[in-house]
Amino acid sequence: MHEQLGVLGASGGLVFMIISGATILAALCCDQLARRVGSGKLVGLGLALMAVALVGFSQTTNFISLCLWSVPLGMGMGFVDATLNSVVALHYQAKQMNWLHAFWGVGASIGPIIMSFFLVWQNSWAAGYQFIGLLQLAFVASFFLTFKLWQPIQNCATNPETAQPEALSMKQVLTISGVKQSLLLFLCYTAIEATVGLWASSYFVVVRQLSQETAALWVALYFGGITVGRFLAGFLSVKFSHKQLVNLGSALIGLGIMLLLLPVAQPFLLVALFLIGFGCAPIFPSLIHETPHNFGAHNAQAIIGMQMAFAYAGSMLMPPLFGLIATQINYTLFPVYLGGFWLLMIIMIKWLSKKLASRT
Repeated sequence: MHEQLGVLGASGGLVFMIISGATILAALCCDQLARRVGSGKLVGLGLALMAVALVGFSQTTNFISLCLWSVPLGMGMGFVDATLNSVVALHYQAKQMNWLHAFWGVGASIGPIIMSFFLVWQNSWAAGYQFIGLLQLAFVASFFLTFKLWQPIQNCATNPETAQPEALSMKQVLTISGVKQSLLLFLCYTAIEATVGLWASSYFVVVRQLSQETAALWVALYFGGITVGRFLAGFLSVKFSHKQLVNLGSALIGLGIMLLLLPVAQPFLLVALFLIGFGCAPIFPSLIHETPHNFGAHNAQAIIGMQMAFAYAGSMLMPPLFGLIATQINYTLFPVYLGGFWLLMIIMIKWLSKKLASRT
């Protein structure tokens, strides 16, 4: 793409930051917008924005237009992500929340496969974006054809049983006991998940002397571990509490990071990566689904919007920060960097638990 658009390859980082920034902004606005148009219509709007933006990507001939199309793409992602998580947290069980996030993993795996097909057989990234965009448009049409299924929860943002009489401001949300700890917890978690996804292969190649092909395959298995783990967590959530699943996931992540710190043989590195991915699986869905219980259903949508914003901030800012550290110092700090966020995550989990216990 960068060759055809006449820019440096590193310019992709700017596109990523525009998308992430727009997603954060949309997530923060979801509570107010859902009150005006309803949750179902907001999800539909988000899906439509994503579809139009993806088709726009396929038609772009310069980098500026690519950046402009990135704004509605990010906004659509934010509307869909924050609203869907709010709806599932308020109206469905923990197993549905875990499976919702498991299918994120399925989609994240299918997208690159589709793009690879068009790159190999048509030598065209534009055709790949066009196909996915048209696929998304077809999905938007099917969504609105079945919109009546959303009617029971369409106005959950304005339902007196599940919403505040008025939208909460960011300042009001932050004054709720435990919210600050919850937001930092989301930031730490996504910092770990995204940093591993982006930099684990480089660490394995540069520091642990793996081949590039092997390192890439192992990272693919890491995302597979998250996806499979979330399907499994859906079943485990019937027997175990959110707190137990979060503690188990955190312990597995810590064990995986510890293995990365040790001078172990290469097969144990794969075990470490799988443990981190499998440990990541239940944490995000469990924390989201627990939000109405922790902070009240009437506050849930506003708080979940901020949780999603902090999660995107963690995935947007923390991997590039490690990239700076790695290039300026050394890639060997990869497990130390992860360990720092893991330790901070554990502190936030315990602190949040104390805050919630003090209110009861």
